[in-house]
Amino acid sequence: MDLSEYVGFDAVGLAELVARRQVTPAELEAAAREAARAVGPQLNAVVETWPSDDEPRPGSTPLAGVPFLIKDLGVTMAGRRTELGSRLTAGHVAGADSTLMTRFRRAGLVTFGRTTTPEMAYDTTTEPVLYGVTRNPWDLARSSGGSSGGAGAAVAAGIVPVAHATDAAGSIRIPAAYNGLFGLKPTRGRVPVGPAVDEIFNGLAVHGSISRTVRDSAVLLDQIRGPEPGDPYVAPEPSRPYAEEVTRHPGSLRIGVLAHAWGGRRTAPPVADALSRTVRLLESLGHRVEEAQPDLGVDWEQFVLANARLWTANLTASIDELAAASGRPVDSSTLEPPTLAGYHYGHRVSGTEFVTALAVRNQVSRNLARYFDTYDVLLTPTVPDLPVPLGTHGRGAAALDGLGWLRRLFDLSPFTAAFNVAGTPAMSVPVTADAGTGLPVGMQFAAGHGREGRLFRLAGQLELASPWSDRTPRVWAGNQQGR
Repeated sequence: MDLSEYVGFDAVGLAELVARRQVTPAELEAAAREAARAVGPQLNAVVETWPSDDEPRPGSTPLAGVPFLIKDLGVTMAGRRTELGSRLTAGHVAGADSTLMTRFRRAGLVTFGRTTTPEMAYDTTTEPVLYGVTRNPWDLARSSGGSSGGAGAAVAAGIVPVAHATDAAGSIRIPAAYNGLFGLKPTRGRVPVGPAVDEIFNGLAVHGSISRTVRDSAVLLDQIRGPEPGDPYVAPEPSRPYAEEVTRHPGSLRIGVLAHAWGGRRTAPPVADALSRTVRLLESLGHRVEEAQPDLGVDWEQFVLANARLWTANLTASIDELAAASGRPVDSSTLEPPTLAGYHYGHRVSGTEFVTALAVRNQVSRNLARYFDTYDVLLTPTVPDLPVPLGTHGRGAAALDGLGWLRRLFDLSPFTAAFNVAGTPAMSVPVTADAGTGLPVGMQFAAGHGREGRLFRLAGQLELASPWSDRTPRVWAGNQQGR
């Protein structure tokens, strides 16, 4: 199978070829490796590849034999490096599979490498010191997003049709938006994070994926969802497989629209125009769409402060543990300025402040739950701007303390974090693109707790009404044959 054939299928399509014995998993893996070599020098989306040790049985699962990449964070694969994009943990080799890795294997995925992430996922662009900048395949001067920026760039460029990603404040949805892909952040407790931890960032962070088609994300979520013993959160079981939801009609939904984010951040004109076009599309599909302003229950500064306290306290504890394991110092030789600033800020967070931050989490969760009693879905831009130029996040970062850094991140991506705090599902859908530049624009749709099925139904409808699969970026593995 050559690259032009390989990139023409999504993950489910590739697995169907394997099941019909029209292609072997080894042939698919070879094509994926060729794609990684072809576009790798331009994008820097894949940290490393390795010989796969998985031998899926054709037809055993809907994804058997599909090439796959895991993020360099949040999931461990026995005998493979997990470095978190940081010099502090460079060279660390995992001793065992995490629960999620076990489920990826059980799904029949052929994991042959890991994707880039900013240091400890502590940014929404992927520009770490350890492995360098990851570039956006639509415009090499722009960010691929973060913290799952390597996953987003790799999928958009055709290396794999779907990749592992994580999301603590938008890290699935932002790269999906920047790279013209589909990305859904599941409900808190939908996908296990163990066994080493029971929750990440006090439940703000979850695992998921980034894909080119809606059905790939739905099928993969079906394969990895469900609790493991000891989980502190358990999401309600869906009434049917998510793979079936994609083809079901969503009905006429009441959809609220938030055009400008909490905190007063204005949406840039190209994104506002894309939002208006999305509203018209939704209305043409029979949905009731109206302006809405969900109340978070706290003001924006309180919201950012609570997130800063939760993020940095967790970050500090993790860094101390990692430093003890590696024997390396915690200073500028091992950590980048924003991470080091967060580390020092976290040491100053008191127990009382931490508990107060958890109370803010509860308040936001309760208020958004009441909103979803009235509206079926909330529509926002995923991010308020087109993909930002590389280097945007880092300007003056060394002068910021831990709170200042979080203020910057939340100003750059103010729409996404509320749903991490509330634990509710939200997705970025590449409904349209900027008419002037051709750059992708993601639209975020959020729903109430446990309502991924509703989102998949809506996403499937939008994929049919406004297909995006024929939009390919400048750097696309299918165009690299023979280069």
